[in-house]
Amino acid sequence: MSITAERKAQVIKEHAREPNDTGSPEVQVAILTDRINTLTGHFKDHHKDNHSRRGLLMMVNKRRSLLDYLKKIDADRYAALIAKLGLRK
Repeated sequence: MSITAERKAQVIKEHAREPNDTGSPEVQVAILTDRINTLTGHFKDHHKDNHSRRGLLMMVNKRRSLLDYLKKIDADRYAALIAKLGLRK
């Protein structure tokens, strides 16, 4: 249900602001978005998996918090990230 190391490295490379950037809000949101999309597909087959659903809700809330933080510090970066990831709002 989690993403592979190769996929995670690819996501980091796509969204990093600097060469060794792994902790910026953009990277964290991109990783969470990839994990959320993976879990959403998992629930199409396993609709009664409530333990994983709790983890999904926690990830969605964490992503929302990071996006709120990014919007507060730099609205242009926020808008660019939302457009790049295809998220609402």
